[in-house]
Amino acid sequence: MVVTWTTFNKTESKVEYGLLGGRLFDMSAKGDAALFVDSGEEMRKMYIHRVTLTDLKPTATYVYHCGSEEGWSDMFSFTALNDSTSFSPRFAVYGDMGNENPQSLARLQKETQLGMYDVILHVGDFAYDMHEDNARVGDEFMRQIQSIAAYVPYMTCPGNHESTYNFSNYRNRFSMPGQTESLWYSWNLGSAHIISLSTEVYFYLEFGQELLFKQYEWLKKDLEEANKPENRAVRPWIITMGHRPMYCSDDDQDDCTKFDSYVSPGLEDLFYHYGVDVELWAHEHTYERLWPVYGDKVYNGSKEQPYVNPKAPVHIITGSAGCREKTDRFNPNPKEWSAFRSTDYGYTRMQVVNATHLYLEQVSDDQYGKVIDSIWVTPGLILFRAYLSF
Repeated sequence: MVVTWTTFNKTESKVEYGLLGGRLFDMSAKGDAALFVDSGEEMRKMYIHRVTLTDLKPTATYVYHCGSEEGWSDMFSFTALNDSTSFSPRFAVYGDMGNENPQSLARLQKETQLGMYDVILHVGDFAYDMHEDNARVGDEFMRQIQSIAAYVPYMTCPGNHESTYNFSNYRNRFSMPGQTESLWYSWNLGSAHIISLSTEVYFYLEFGQELLFKQYEWLKKDLEEANKPENRAVRPWIITMGHRPMYCSDDDQDDCTKFDSYVSPGLEDLFYHYGVDVELWAHEHTYERLWPVYGDKVYNGSKEQPYVNPKAPVHIITGSAGCREKTDRFNPNPKEWSAFRSTDYGYTRMQVVNATHLYLEQVSDDQYGKVIDSIWVTPGLILFRAYLSF
């Protein structure tokens, strides 16, 4: 588990921790602090501290605080993730949460502290925007999500609102796996292989076209490895998260609402041929569930059970957590791949129940936590196709 925090003075990077019910802080770990200079006119300086806690006991709960002898944080706790492939992880999934009007935040904070989630997936767009007011908005947003992110892993991908100064606030403030400054990475949990990617490499070419090609080559190798029979047998689910969707039926004259998404030509064939099961997106400030879709066509498992043995990936767009830009409108005449739509503020819950069943539901914060949509996904031939394709 990586613990990340910020100070405005250069101090030691230390985490003291111990098993819940045991002696407090009987273990400690040290890390490093990296100087981050915001590119705003004040050139504000801050130190981003990272400490990695190793040799944790799976499923054990730890109490910890971070800091140094010059000052300590509040006391927090986390449960080390279960490393079994039979583990059934529970996720909260959303994008587009701002410092202003973060409507779903209070409910997410409570549910996280009640132990309802093992992992949070924040699918791009943070704070609106982290760089504003010389990055003070970023500071405030990180304080806001601390009541979630200090208790469960807070996994991210970059969105368009992070682009200022070449995504510097995003790249410095978050600590994701791999060596790509949190831009893309993958990890395993339970029976799932989860891939986080940057859709923004297709839009901000001024920051270097080589990122587009590097990510594509990395994705291809990662998917090849995940699809080796011995790996896919253990982790049959492949789930992706990226900010801008390939498909949507919103009416805000942006990206996929007015033309084919730039993301589709680059990734849709790759994800289809390697048997990706579920694709999680945000960016549009709505919730939309699609029928299994590929090449703009519906590929339901059957008329009666569309998500049982689907013949193409299942897309979920969940960008209505709440921000100052409010929610979006929908096109009154969606294409046939649109299965369910809502403009309510809210977020998605996902559970990888086992090797054959995945559950998704949408929570409406406007309706006081009511579940307004739910599906079960059961893969079948999609895995067979993936083995035969390459």
